[in-house]
Amino acid sequence: MSDERETLCPSAPPEWAGARVFGVAVGTAQAPDVAYLDRALPLDAALAASTSPAAPDEVFRIAAPCACSGCGHFSAAESKCGLARKIVRLAPIVVEKLPPCSIRSDCRWWKQEGRAACQRCPQVVAVNAQAGDAVRTASDPLQR
Repeated sequence: MSDERETLCPSAPPEWAGARVFGVAVGTAQAPDVAYLDRALPLDAALAASTSPAAPDEVFRIAAPCACSGCGHFSAAESKCGLARKIVRLAPIVVEKLPPCSIRSDCRWWKQEGRAACQRCPQVVAVNAQAGDAVRTASDPLQR
């Protein structure tokens, strides 16, 4: 497997192969926040079912091997994640001290954007109907 496939997407959908939970949404819809786990846990059927009636990506921060060109956020020409770039450009800093993160060393956002991505990461929850304009715009792969 190439190095590129070992890089983790920190905003992966639960159905991606190799999905693992590295955080739990603890904030509110208006002020999302993430509590990071000491170690990532495989997202198996039992863990996914534990979030019912909510979907796993409403409750958990999920990482999985980056899909690279298989993802609408990825620019193959630049070999970069557009979501990470837009989160850094558009979303406010929410922490000065980097959160303890079990996937940081393999995280695409960290590798690409460094500290700036980690300072915004706690407000990113994959499914949040009440996300702010900056996060909503950043999450739209059609918005560059």
